[in-house]
Amino acid sequence: MLKKIVALSLIIVLLGAASGCQTAEPDAPQNQLPAETTIPPTAALPAATAEIAAPPDATATVQATATSEPTAVQEVGDQAYTSTPPPTATPTETPIPVNPLNSVTLEPVLQGVFTQPLYLTHAGDERLFVVEQSGVIRVVEQGQLLDTPFLDIRDRTGSSQLEQGLLGLAFHPNYASNGAFFVNYTDKSGNTHISRFMVSQDDANLADPDSETVLLTYQQPYPNHNGGQVAFGPDGYLYIGAGDGGSANDPLHNGQNPTTILGSLLRLDVNQLNETYLIPATNPFVGSDEGLNEIWAWGLRNPWRFSFDRLTGDLYIADVGQNLWEEVNFQSADSQGGENYGWNIMEGTHCFASDPCDSTGLVPPIFEYSHGEGCSITGGYVYRGSEFPELYGNYFVADYCQGTIWRLVATESGEWASALVHDSPYVISSFGEDAAGELYILDHTGGSLYRIVP
Repeated sequence: MLKKIVALSLIIVLLGAASGCQTAEPDAPQNQLPAETTIPPTAALPAATAEIAAPPDATATVQATATSEPTAVQEVGDQAYTSTPPPTATPTETPIPVNPLNSVTLEPVLQGVFTQPLYLTHAGDERLFVVEQSGVIRVVEQGQLLDTPFLDIRDRTGSSQLEQGLLGLAFHPNYASNGAFFVNYTDKSGNTHISRFMVSQDDANLADPDSETVLLTYQQPYPNHNGGQVAFGPDGYLYIGAGDGGSANDPLHNGQNPTTILGSLLRLDVNQLNETYLIPATNPFVGSDEGLNEIWAWGLRNPWRFSFDRLTGDLYIADVGQNLWEEVNFQSADSQGGENYGWNIMEGTHCFASDPCDSTGLVPPIFEYSHGEGCSITGGYVYRGSEFPELYGNYFVADYCQGTIWRLVATESGEWASALVHDSPYVISSFGEDAAGELYILDHTGGSLYRIVP
């Protein structure tokens, strides 16, 4: 009964905020951002009102010219590019057969100790780092929650809306030697910041809140669809999920406009550890005026959680749907980027803006479910741990409202087989992966952490 009450209340909130699917908002003029990466700053956004008016075009403030000249950097016009990714760890081949699961269990780790937890990750060691929406990162060490937060930036985060706050965390692949990590948060005006922080030189469990370097900011025209994930790919570059800007039905047409950051997956080189980032020379729009140099893929609505398979390098992007369908998109490790995942022409495999519609050139999802089964997708990971061989190779995904968990497995024919493997009473805001490849889920409202076990 508790689950049904929670799910019902969350559906009401999410349909109005996360999905924005009660009534269509009037179309607004399409963004007209130039392809250059240095864009003037924008004014603060007005406070959200009950009837949302079309905001000004979303713009970005970018620091994208290197102040030093590191190796493997080339100049193209006014923009610095990097052509050689940094060295990264090679995944260990593990000859474990993939067995499609029929069920999993959630094992309690810590219950009721977090406040609105949104993400979990690791720094290459046994500690777990849990992101709280208000702007705090907590440390779990040897199964215990440390009293002092790793980072507290509540003085600069804005989290008054359901999809705002401190949303993502990624430790640099060389964190053990350089102490750098990256966060994605919305500020007091609701705009997105991608920032680098440094760990304290005196305490490995404390970060320096004064060490912030803002690498990228971009305006959020509405308070929802902020994306939030930041993650390093196997190529050593930082990937950033940017939602379409919010409201309902993509009124600014950002999903199909690669000349705006919104509605896209970005790929940046942040390995110089200065006040700039570089553009990987292999990004799909480099040398073209058809899209921003930062963009790796586009046609996304709200890519709340995405992940790389630590063995294969394949990318899974869970994109939150609008009225009817939630979806998981797939990008193979050998992709050259530039995929268009279809929003807002399509919602899942279904026409959205008009029916019939032209899906030429659009990449369909590998998995979808209807709003009869949930209301907001939470992407997970492929299990590559060693403690539970039965879980090996299964990709897990969940619904935020219903607490249901599915697994996906690729078949020999190239199709994807899915099955419902758990029906929990929790509000699953995120999955998490530790350094050993074991997987976890976070309960957003219950403030709890669970491990996925057979």
